[in-house]
Amino acid sequence: MLSKGQKINDRYEIIKSIGEGGMANVYLANDTILDREVAVKVLRGDLSTDEKFIRRFQREALSVSNLSHPNIVEVYDVGEEDGQYYIVMEYIEGKTLKQLLNKRGALTLPEVIDIMTQLTDGLSHAHEAYIIHRDIKPQNIMIEDNGTVKITDFGIAMAVNATQFTQTNSVMGTVHYLPPEQANGKGATVKSDIYSLGILMYELLTGSVPFKGDNAVEIALKHMKEKLPSIRKQNPLIPQSVENIVIKACAKNPRNRYDTVKEMHDDIVSAMERENEKKIVFEYPENDLDEPKVNTVSKPKKVVDKPTEEEEKILDKEPIVVESKGKNKIIIGLSAVLVLFIIIAIVFAFVVMGKKVEDVKVPDVTNMTVEEAIEELEKHGFKYTTKEENSSEVEEGHVISTSPKAGSTRKAGTVVTIVESIGGEYYTVEDLTGKNYVEIKAKLELMGINVLVEKKDVDNPDDYKGKENQIIDQTPKYNKDEELKLEEGDSITLYIPNIVDVYPDMVAEKWTLEDAQAFADEYGLTLDITEKESEEEPGTIIAQGRPAGDTIIKGITLKVTVAKEKSKEDPIDDLVPGNDKDEDNNKKD
Repeated sequence: MLSKGQKINDRYEIIKSIGEGGMANVYLANDTILDREVAVKVLRGDLSTDEKFIRRFQREALSVSNLSHPNIVEVYDVGEEDGQYYIVMEYIEGKTLKQLLNKRGALTLPEVIDIMTQLTDGLSHAHEAYIIHRDIKPQNIMIEDNGTVKITDFGIAMAVNATQFTQTNSVMGTVHYLPPEQANGKGATVKSDIYSLGILMYELLTGSVPFKGDNAVEIALKHMKEKLPSIRKQNPLIPQSVENIVIKACAKNPRNRYDTVKEMHDDIVSAMERENEKKIVFEYPENDLDEPKVNTVSKPKKVVDKPTEEEEKILDKEPIVVESKGKNKIIIGLSAVLVLFIIIAIVFAFVVMGKKVEDVKVPDVTNMTVEEAIEELEKHGFKYTTKEENSSEVEEGHVISTSPKAGSTRKAGTVVTIVESIGGEYYTVEDLTGKNYVEIKAKLELMGINVLVEKKDVDNPDDYKGKENQIIDQTPKYNKDEELKLEEGDSITLYIPNIVDVYPDMVAEKWTLEDAQAFADEYGLTLDITEKESEEEPGTIIAQGRPAGDTIIKGITLKVTVAKEKSKEDPIDDLVPGNDKDEDNNKKD
């Protein structure tokens, strides 16, 4: 271990230890020449005398130093001092993806899309440079405070065209993200990184890895044999297009996976435009893990010089007498290979010509568990692949049917498709309070669930102004201790706040016409005004068309009667007919 203040290469001054790995310890240091903070990875003392580890450590630096991408940690320097081998890298201020998952659990869908978009972009760049990471896991992904994702620790990365070591085929990397072919003892390819990316994306969406166990062997076997648990069963709000990306990336048969990380990247970018696509069905059997190697570099063929004229004369003569031990070995070796080839050809011809492939009836495996069905099909000499379908009649995890169907005759070795029931389409009831009922109602109704919406009185209506569509309760209720599922045809009731406004008593409260007009403007009402003489103060509301307590409905007409001043009474004589004549007579007199 290095201590604070210690310098490497008289340049990198150690500030503190920031991590320990299987191969190296990592320190925060100050580059005294460029005056910047850097991360220094130093090969562990117990490994610094191991030549093969030193070569692997140096290979990391040479490989990664050629990469330049915003989502890959940058390598500044590499060297050795007093038997200490080190790499100087960009220092990332932030947290690892693992720390974020431990704190938050599952991330939101937009967060997952953003993180995976950056990850696949960076890793695609590395693959284009013939570098396989081989250890994709959340501990090796950093997130800066501004949201930028950085792929770190190419400590066991391998340049495809680099010299191969015996460690190439060994199981390296965290077993929770281990591709089936590597668990099976095969070498890593770009498709191995794609599998690990798929497992990582699964963890980001659900908050946990898909395969768990008491030990590494048990987990590795699950990667090889067990089916990937459904994401949408855990969270039906995840679009099928997103789950399809994970399913394809995590295919056990590499031929069913994405061919390149770039393809996966493009699917992630466009996933939200394809929300309603159908669930993916694989082209190749998932139990067939044999695949031609991809992204490897062939060894150069040995160049053999043409024989000279003198050698051709010797070779043309019979018998051939070769005195050189080297030439004797070549001839003996070629003869042995030729004899072996002839034997194999004879055996092959005997098997092919003498033994006809038998016709076998496809067994009836309906209602068996998928594991039982696989065992039964293999017992009869068939290979298999699987696909899922909803069924309310066949128990989840059991077989609905097969293709070819049971009882039909096929050659041994034929691939039989097992149709597995994933139960009726259902929704796991979650806590919906606080969510917009319009969005939830639309999604649930697409799943065939009946959604009722009811208004519920609240104590403080003013607290819900502007939140009229917010769910405040539900039936059936969410229970964190007991999983509750709704299938097609079931019902759920969503409650929203009953915050409707009602008409006030304008007469009792002595409202003026100005008050009534302001009220009408606020609630979008049309005011119909009638004036009437009254003892009340002129301009005061003396009657209203909508009684107090009625619900206010926007756009309707509200009639109000406004008091006006009474007119002055005329003399009685003026009201008696004929009085105008009397007035004329008086004038004559």
